[in-house]
Amino acid sequence: MVPKLWKESIEAHRQDVHDAILDAAWALVAQRGLPAVGMSHIAEKTGVGRATLYKYFGGDEAILIAWHKRQIARHLEHLAAVRDQADSPVERLLAVLEAHAFISRDVRKQTRAQLGGHGSELAGLLHQGDDVAQVHKQLQRFVRELIAGAAKAGDIRRDVTPDELATYCLHALAAAGSLPTKAAIRRLVGTTMAGLQSPRRPS
Repeated sequence: MVPKLWKESIEAHRQDVHDAILDAAWALVAQRGLPAVGMSHIAEKTGVGRATLYKYFGGDEAILIAWHKRQIARHLEHLAAVRDQADSPVERLLAVLEAHAFISRDVRKQTRAQLGGHGSELAGLLHQGDDVAQVHKQLQRFVRELIAGAAKAGDIRRDVTPDELATYCLHALAAAGSLPTKAAIRRLVGTTMAGLQSPRRPS
């Protein structure tokens, strides 16, 4: 039987290698473009043999998809921390939507800065696959649960399902990536929140 501390050490080492592979692949694609990066390049930059590299990933595209999944997972962790700092259901929802909008803007800005003209090569790749779809569903579910809590508290409309409202919010806030200022992003969040309010009845 493998001692617990030894097992944990092995797992930590594997995670370190896994993360190093993802970071190396992203750096190479940013430098050279997707078509010019192969498994041998990634192995060399990471400092591992190709045989070891293939134990972790089946190919270079799988590595980049895993990198994208890791980014979304970190995104969700940050949103959970933001949620836990707010008090009421509607305050939690507002805080998370605003944080999501700013993260979306920052990610797009960093991607443009790092990848330059190579960004379009990755766009389709990073959004394909069942695993990536599942992670995006986690984000949808996360926002949906916040909306359901705010609706239950009577803070937002209840004539539309939380799932539909979550879809509305995420699609609306996707525009944050193209906005130039923090003030513009906050206005977008405010407009999105306004769409969650109950419609006024005719007087």
